[in-house]
Amino acid sequence: MDIADLLTPDRIVLDVRARDKAQLMSEIGRTFRRLVPALRPEAVETALLAREQLGSTGLGAGFALPHARLEGLQSYLGLLVRLARPIDFDAIDAKPVRLVFVLLIPASAEASHVAALAAISRRFRDRERVARLVKAETSGLAYGILTEN
Repeated sequence: MDIADLLTPDRIVLDVRARDKAQLMSEIGRTFRRLVPALRPEAVETALLAREQLGSTGLGAGFALPHARLEGLQSYLGLLVRLARPIDFDAIDAKPVRLVFVLLIPASAEASHVAALAAISRRFRDRERVARLVKAETSGLAYGILTEN
């Protein structure tokens, strides 16, 4: 699975202000609602927070990959959030998170979401790419950085 299958330039939000993980999840719910009116912000927020209860999706090096299954979703939906200031995310390396890629998964999807999560995490292991994403001035530029080979 390619990251371009999960993300569009309009689903990249730069310099979001959030004081903590809970506030960020609430903001993510509202952002998805603006982009996909059929999604209820509360459902997105609840699903993401429930997944976080199982264990943090903070993968280290300033990156988190929150994900959740949602009933009624027909296809995978990705959202890249770059925070204005890093926040604590209970990441595996205990470092704060600045880049957050959110993946919403159709409830009917079987194990195919594992390939999607792997495709996303591979992109964020590239330190040069991550440094460029942190500095990107527009969502279009960030999309180009994230989707280039």
